[in-house]
Amino acid sequence: MKSIEKIKTIICRNSYEASKIIANEIADLIKEKNKKGEPCILGLATGSTPIYVYNELVRLYKEKEISFSNVVTFNLDEYYPMDPKQIQSYHYFMNQYLFNNVDIDRDNINIPDGTIPYNKIEEYCIDYEEKIKKLGGIDLQLLGIGRTGHIGFNEPGSSSNSITRLITLDRVTRMDASSNFFGEKYVLKQAITMGVGTILRSKKIILIAFGEHKSHIIANTIEGNVTKEIAASYLQEHPNTKVILDSSAAAELTRIKTPWLLGPIEWNNKLAKKAVIWLAKKMNKPVLKLTQEDYAKTGLYDMLSTYGSAYTINLSVFKTLQKTITGWPGGKPDDKDPKERPWRTHPFPKRILVFSPHPDDDVISMGGTIIRLVDQGHDVHIAYQTNGNVAVFDYDVIRFADFVSEFSRIFNIEQKEIKKIEQHVEHYSKRKEIGKNDSNEVKEIKILIRKTEAKAAARACGIIEENLHFLDMPFYRDGTIIKNALNDKDILLITEILEKVKPNQIYAAGDLSDPHGTHRICFNALLRAFEKVKLSGWFKKCQIWLYRGAWQEWDISDIEMAVPLSPDELKKKRLAIFKHQSQKDPAMFPGPFDKREFWQRAEERNKATAEIYDKLGLAEYEAIEAFCQLIIKKS
Repeated sequence: MKSIEKIKTIICRNSYEASKIIANEIADLIKEKNKKGEPCILGLATGSTPIYVYNELVRLYKEKEISFSNVVTFNLDEYYPMDPKQIQSYHYFMNQYLFNNVDIDRDNINIPDGTIPYNKIEEYCIDYEEKIKKLGGIDLQLLGIGRTGHIGFNEPGSSSNSITRLITLDRVTRMDASSNFFGEKYVLKQAITMGVGTILRSKKIILIAFGEHKSHIIANTIEGNVTKEIAASYLQEHPNTKVILDSSAAAELTRIKTPWLLGPIEWNNKLAKKAVIWLAKKMNKPVLKLTQEDYAKTGLYDMLSTYGSAYTINLSVFKTLQKTITGWPGGKPDDKDPKERPWRTHPFPKRILVFSPHPDDDVISMGGTIIRLVDQGHDVHIAYQTNGNVAVFDYDVIRFADFVSEFSRIFNIEQKEIKKIEQHVEHYSKRKEIGKNDSNEVKEIKILIRKTEAKAAARACGIIEENLHFLDMPFYRDGTIIKNALNDKDILLITEILEKVKPNQIYAAGDLSDPHGTHRICFNALLRAFEKVKLSGWFKKCQIWLYRGAWQEWDISDIEMAVPLSPDELKKKRLAIFKHQSQKDPAMFPGPFDKREFWQRAEERNKATAEIYDKLGLAEYEAIEAFCQLIIKKS
């Protein structure tokens, strides 16, 4: 099969596997340079993507596999103006995730200075360039990629010979950074960044990307033309660059999305299903109406030599799609042919455990299915992995503090302590600096707001309060806007709830497009917890279903269980989402370029999935919630 990829690309199963590969390559380079008695010059990146790489490097250092005593680092960029002690600063980020945890000489750390007077920036940037050159250049440059295709902060329009400079940030980049600054309006508009030319002078470059939200720009970077509108595309001109991706970030590459367009392939049932759905969409026909001619003129004729006639493959894929649809996600008690379905009939009723990364992801993503499971008699539990306090506006805190004050006055409750809280909130709201963390008191009120909203939403779905579990995972609670790394306490909380409930079915967020990265961390925590319990008798019989969050839906070819919703069930789901009042009108972090409220996204996405099933020739439904099965090797 031919390739149209213009940069060497490695696809890993997940971000952990990719991060280990990169960390080991960096470690090998450090050791090689150390043997030669030479300094190892590393170019480093920030953001959520390289965090696991730094975690792995710290682990290797603590296990005495490597030392950073011979390492000199140059970071790509820094916001301007920016105090290095501010929590949004890349100085702060690098210290937290790497420098404070290894034996690097502080004099060997170089990060653009966000405090340089404006009239001194040009001179400072030239000096930054010269320092890199005097050391012989960067041995290995680590890069992430933004949704505009920026590397460093080289936004669209950057030239291939650009050097370190002050740059104005694109609006997309500022929107993506909004969660770190508690809102887009607080994100700084400028940054100091290494130039594209500076990056391209590195001896070796590794670009890493994780998550579906990076898949489109990755495909354009690797397969498209070199253009100044996508700075990362200049990497095609570098002789020693490679891209390392997780499977989600690779989703739009031709070899993954439509490999049959590259030449003959070895067909299997999964690829056949994907190809037939692609063909049906392309020809705007139901699956059962596709003809031999349709296959022939779109490069799929060779598939028929494997499967026979168009009729045979059409019918096979149609039946496969049909079998994904069920109104009984927990299994139907009198199902006479359970082997034909991916879900299990027995036991019935089941213990169901739904993991929700934030306090509203459960009802946004699978609220209709939750309502269905409860109505069908299953024992449904929800585990909220984080408290979600960061996403609450300050004015909601003031509103709730005012309510408590008035409530206590009406019911003659002791006013002294209540007044203290009200005064603190009022004082805080007036004096809080932009981008600063909340006080402990304000944070607790925000946690309480999210918790009570989650209870109200679950109640609207028919779930009893005893079945709600607020895990409040430490990586989120104890972190700032820059979240801590997962630790044993996080994993223990999950394993404890798993062992307590011993579910027959688990539902979890398999969505990796969450721009804040919390979903990815929560999912990785689940995977680590599953490894702890996989030998338990109950787990061996447990099925795990993955839903998507507010950002993106599963591809139709990947869906393994589709739960249709009636108009009434869709309305009930909407009302459950409405209980999360702090996430409406609008939500603090609605995501880039999508002004719809979460309930609107969920509803329109569910309707769109049903419409695709309808166009493929399946039954017509009001809406559909979709799931993929996660298989854990249980031996």
